Amino acid sequence: MKSGMRQQARGNSKTATVFGVALYAVLFALCFPVQAQQTGKVPRIGLLLPYSASTAAPWEQAFRRGLRDLGWIEGNNIRIEYRYSEGQESRLPQLAAELVHLKVDIIVTSITPDTLVAKNATTTIPIVMASVADPVGSRFVDSLARPGGNITGLTNIAPELSGKWLELLKETVPNLSRVAMLWNPDGPISAIAWKESQVPARALGLQLYSMEARSANDFDQAFEKAAKAGVGALAIGPNAEVSRNLKRVADLAIKRRLPSIYGLVEFVEFGGLMAYGPDRSDLFRRAAAYVDKILKGRKPAELPVERPTKFEMLINLKTAKQIGLTVPASVLLRADKVMK
Repeated sequence: MKSGMRQQARGNSKTATVFGVALYAVLFALCFPVQAQQTGKVPRIGLLLPYSASTAAPWEQAFRRGLRDLGWIEGNNIRIEYRYSEGQESRLPQLAAELVHLKVDIIVTSITPDTLVAKNATTTIPIVMASVADPVGSRFVDSLARPGGNITGLTNIAPELSGKWLELLKETVPNLSRVAMLWNPDGPISAIAWKESQVPARALGLQLYSMEARSANDFDQAFEKAAKAGVGALAIGPNAEVSRNLKRVADLAIKRRLPSIYGLVEFVEFGGLMAYGPDRSDLFRRAAAYVDKILKGRKPAELPVERPTKFEMLINLKTAKQIGLTVPASVLLRADKVMK
């Protein structure tokens, strides 16, 4: 009887060992799903950015963190080729050409200028944009729901932004009654922002002035007309032309002494008064999910463009001083970053 019990125990032990090995294998596969899908080739991702390495550092860290969460470890089962234009857009075409020559599996971009250059550089390599203002108006995708080409990713526009911009301007500028919105009638998302700003404007007791600009050539005249119309502040709707000309628009607003707000944090860095928009680090973290899906066989054309879910606020006090504005303490306390 004891012999039978020992045999049964040994059998149970072997069964437990086999089960343990099988369980370990399953857990290993779950923890490192991408490794099982590789056939000896390590995927290479091209990161094309219109910034310096130091400026882009927090976004890159978020992107790598997003990849790690999905089992992709840089230097292990994935490689990243970094290319920075250091703020010089003229360098972007050459950098994009380098990535295409390297035959990277995916190109990840940030905003409109670098995405446009990547689009012009390749129609076959998938492109994941992390934070484009108006991907439909820029003709990067056919629609947010159905991109239709080799580009997909995230946009930095959200329906609630227009109302938030007006609310912040109202709180920042004493006795504000008339606000200009710079928008592009030919840009579908820009037009939506203009339409969606009407209700919050009425709720805040603000009169909206339509400041239309279809191209950068219209900026000077648009600002001149707005000044003659007696507007007291400027909100900027999603606009690819503005995204490519942030410093010029910021300078024009300062020249006209107009408190201004836009959805890109870079606007503040170029001299805009305020920015309230998506948390760029969070968008780059989420861009990693697109890379993961594409590497696993999904097509960019099938992956809908997603909107932001986290937001941040920046204020430029140097610009406030230039236009003779004292930003209320209540507004400063709500800012994630204040530039002095």
